[in-house]
Amino acid sequence: MKIQVHTDNTISGRESLGDSVRETVENSLSHVSGRITRVEVHLSDENGRKSGGEDIKCVIEAHLEGRPPVAVTHHAANLGQSVDGAADKISRLIQHTLEKLRDENRHRTDPEPPGASSEAG
Repeated sequence: MKIQVHTDNTISGRESLGDSVRETVENSLSHVSGRITRVEVHLSDENGRKSGGEDIKCVIEAHLEGRPPVAVTHHAANLGQSVDGAADKISRLIQHTLEKLRDENRHRTDPEPPGASSEAG
């Protein structure tokens, strides 16, 4: 699972921040990492250099094998809370997506492909 971290020009400490963000995302998605090809994390301060409110935005987009990418957004007062919140959301979204996919596969109604029958002739 490749994790890319992108920041806008108002976010400081990009290199050390990137390592911390990657670790948080890796830990949050470790249970499904085999199904994910790439994760992109986008961090921005929506109020620029002004302070106040929950203006730090973290968007996490995960690319699942054979599926369209899924994304979440989380706003918080600081970078840590923003990343933690988005990592938790993306983990739950991916878990839900994979469970839904398993349920769809269990309830398939299309005919079995020729030669896939378990009965011996």
